[in-house]
Amino acid sequence: MKFFGKSKTIEGWRALSFQGGEIRAVHVRRSGSAKPVVSLAAIEQLRGSNNEAALARLAKTWGDATFACTTGVNGGSYEFLPVEAPNVPAAELKSAITFVVKDMIDINESQTTIDIVAVPHDKNNAQRVRSMYAVAIRSGLTADIQKWFEAAKLGLKVIDIPEMAQRNIAILTEEGDRITTMVSFDETSGLLTFSGSGELFLSRRIDVTLAQLLDTDVNQRSLYQERVALEIQRSLDHFGRQFNWVSVGKVVVAPLADDDCGLVSSLRENLEARVEALNLDTLLDISAVPQLKSLDHQRRYFLPLGLALRHEEKVL
Repeated sequence: MKFFGKSKTIEGWRALSFQGGEIRAVHVRRSGSAKPVVSLAAIEQLRGSNNEAALARLAKTWGDATFACTTGVNGGSYEFLPVEAPNVPAAELKSAITFVVKDMIDINESQTTIDIVAVPHDKNNAQRVRSMYAVAIRSGLTADIQKWFEAAKLGLKVIDIPEMAQRNIAILTEEGDRITTMVSFDETSGLLTFSGSGELFLSRRIDVTLAQLLDTDVNQRSLYQERVALEIQRSLDHFGRQFNWVSVGKVVVAPLADDDCGLVSSLRENLEARVEALNLDTLLDISAVPQLKSLDHQRRYFLPLGLALRHEEKVL
């Protein structure tokens, strides 16, 4: 039994991601107009155990403190689908979107959780059909995730997706009303997002992995870099046609490793837009976690950091 005053509530979000055979955890607290403060960066290896057991081991190291937890599902375990907003009252929107999604992919409605993400629209063009994203995920997966956290006695508040986590980081790089295009890579693929004024406009997956971009074969690596540049340029062109009332300010490349093997230089040579390499040290206060000065560590913690930077309280 916990008596009054025995536990300490920690402000901010504690985010945990299940990636690359390990649990990656961070804690981020916002401090007014100052940089968000990262007070924790920890990893627990799965070591052949299941997610529930590894999460419980990690939780034991945090003592009696309580905090709001968030986690994310990995790419490939959900669908992120562009849809036109049905002309129905707001209260009926989610159920109407469900019928739209059923025509797009094969789902069992009773076994699928569906949520929606609004896409910004041109307020000066009332005739334009509004777009949205539908997020479809197996209800069994969300139930499993909740079970892991309950077993570890961690208060899970939100299950989120990488697109929104990346948007949260992109917000910190925004320049006025111009759009930030951000690209990141992990063990499974690349993620390209377009965001501005704190909102997600467009998201696409790139079929290139982190390992391919760091390939020791220079010729192979160059081919992957060219493929990434082509996919980004195609997406920039598509964005310009679909969202012609806003303009892209820059393309930001999330950390890959301490040496990006020439990706940023390649993109600068092949893209029309300005290209910048992201260093999270310029956006976050990482003084309490000096290991995050390493770009390789920034890459490993990129998803949980984005999850922990959330503002809103919408639950998947």
